[in-house]
Amino acid sequence: MMLKGRKTRYMSFLLAAALIVPGLMGCSAKLASSGGESDASLGEKKEKTVVNIGIQHSLGPLLIAREKKWFEEAYAQVGAEVKWHEFQSGPPHFEAITAGRLDFGMVGNGPVIAAQASNLDFKEIAVTGDGKKGNAILLPKGSPIQSVQDLKGKKVAVAKGSSSWIFLYRALQEANVQPKDIKIVQLQPDEAKPAFGSGAVDAWAIWEPFITNEVESSGARILTDGEELNLLGPGFAVARTAFTKEHPDLTVLFLKTYEESRLWMQEHRDEAAEILAKAKKLEPETVRKILENTEPMNAVISDEFIEAQQTTADFMYENEAIKQQIDVTKVVDNTFIKQALAQVGGTAAVPAAP
Repeated sequence: MMLKGRKTRYMSFLLAAALIVPGLMGCSAKLASSGGESDASLGEKKEKTVVNIGIQHSLGPLLIAREKKWFEEAYAQVGAEVKWHEFQSGPPHFEAITAGRLDFGMVGNGPVIAAQASNLDFKEIAVTGDGKKGNAILLPKGSPIQSVQDLKGKKVAVAKGSSSWIFLYRALQEANVQPKDIKIVQLQPDEAKPAFGSGAVDAWAIWEPFITNEVESSGARILTDGEELNLLGPGFAVARTAFTKEHPDLTVLFLKTYEESRLWMQEHRDEAAEILAKAKKLEPETVRKILENTEPMNAVISDEFIEAQQTTADFMYENEAIKQQIDVTKVVDNTFIKQALAQVGGTAAVPAAP
């Protein structure tokens, strides 16, 4: 559906979103993909398939599975190997996908929309969270700011093109604040954290686990979040289309292993918190609170999430943040998640209404 209303002065600021994956369409189609064959002229055997998995600063089933090497074990049983790739935020995933260097990843709503509008070749293969508490605008301890309108003239840190970037602009719109009235500082999380702590910026639009960690460790305060504004910001498991076609069984195995990790976390919350705390050098109690705010999903992409994603895409198009109107259903492929859940037992095949 299209958002109604005239185009606003958000245009000049939002237009930058279309550039978060610059030059990707020029990437050579000859770049090597996972599991490619060796030079036929040399008569070499087919190389072992390598499954490339991307991971961000997140505390959830994907990190648990990495720490316990469950993906390595699962893929070894079918003669494949796993290689991990770390990213600061969602947009770089799509550069790697386009270059054939990444097969799977988990990202927020904004990067997915920008990638689709840039005609990049990928699929959404599952929804991994509703995002209501996953994004927020943080204020440092003692800040006098009481509302989004109070951000006028203030410096706000945010990672360009991320789900929190989208959330910030949606929050500004809800408060009738023009982006030009605040000073947006484009920073990745590792840059924004010290800037926020030192007072170099007045606010920080960010996602979990950074939200709870700052609240617990520095006394930061949440100005507003997706739950307060009733904004869905779903996260998705995404996959390189060519890989899903070449290895549909390995695509199902990725989601099946992730689901098994998710179920294990539900049944072993204390142990999971300890593992995650050690991996990220956080206090276990802080991790437990983060997990309470980010209940992971691994579910079919339902109509409710599709509608939320279309609303965000229309918002971006209406304000010329993306260059073409898109139908978000075109990148949705529920085939693999349905098979994976059936193999595990179907525990999350039908997500509860967020």
